[in-house]
Amino acid sequence: MIIIEKALTNKRMDSLDYLRGFALIGILLVNILPLLSVADPQPGSIHAAINVILQLGVESRFMVIFSFLFGVGFTIFYSRAKEKGENSLVLFICRLLALLIFGFIHSQFHPGEALLPYAIVGFLLIPFYRVNKKINLSLALVLLAAAGATGMKALLILPLFLLGLAVGQYGIFQHISKHMPRIIVLQRVTLVLTVIGLVVQYQLIPQNVPFSYMVIVDSEMTEAELNQIWHYTIAATIVGLLMSAWYVTTLMRLLQNRTAQKVLAPLKSYGRMALTNYLSQTVLVLLIGYGFGVKGNTDMLSAALMSVGIHTVLMLFSRWWLSRFTMGPLEWIWRLFTYRRMIPLKRQQQVG
Repeated sequence: MIIIEKALTNKRMDSLDYLRGFALIGILLVNILPLLSVADPQPGSIHAAINVILQLGVESRFMVIFSFLFGVGFTIFYSRAKEKGENSLVLFICRLLALLIFGFIHSQFHPGEALLPYAIVGFLLIPFYRVNKKINLSLALVLLAAAGATGMKALLILPLFLLGLAVGQYGIFQHISKHMPRIIVLQRVTLVLTVIGLVVQYQLIPQNVPFSYMVIVDSEMTEAELNQIWHYTIAATIVGLLMSAWYVTTLMRLLQNRTAQKVLAPLKSYGRMALTNYLSQTVLVLLIGYGFGVKGNTDMLSAALMSVGIHTVLMLFSRWWLSRFTMGPLEWIWRLFTYRRMIPLKRQQQVG
């Protein structure tokens, strides 16, 4: 799932937490636009510039990372359950059913959210745990290439799950320093390909087509406009995969530096409560949208600034909460559902 079960080592857990926190930032920047019915930007305005930045640097990037982390988390969860002598299959099914409930409730307020499809596709991932890691990796790459060629984002979920599963099987996050030479090579290759891809994607940005085309394709559009959108979507999807890989590998390299760890520390707490914060983002956006009459009456700059404010509030809340409790409130409920037994939430005070 997008929320990774406690890892086998603290170092690995930290890396995954940072990645989840980083992904949450980009996800809100995209989700807040349809949730607040943000107006289409006028050409040449600052809002149009922000739209281009979001298209090139955010859209189709951060949810890719979340999907990838689901597969990594699946491997960790299954492995830890087996090490403890528990029935990993039953526990994971319970985990998915709980996620299904979270996702169904969330989808009533945020159509297009990720948890519901993650839970459904998650059941398809179960048999692959026993498949050889080389086969999983090869299959994931083939399916990613095929899905990218169609431009259909929904088709990316399973191959990204498989990619995360394979990475978990290879033990990349358990032994980052050991795999660092390969990580550096991947970072450099994806950087070059991303730069080339961004140039192509920018050239293919549809002209005179409103921002809402991302959500709804108007039946009155001409064939030329539809082709523009289709070609652009394919480019955006492929570049999104490459750029996501570059984001992940770059962050993994940065986290080898203690100074970078301290500077990026807010991401760690944010990511440790990823489920709570992902759903809280929607709650806060809707409260602002309906409570202050912002929905349908705001622009891209205002929405971006609101995102910054929401991130700040949730990061501060996450740090405060985790100083008193062992996990986020919804993560705790999720575990209760999974293990079907009481699990301590409050941190034990040290004596002496």
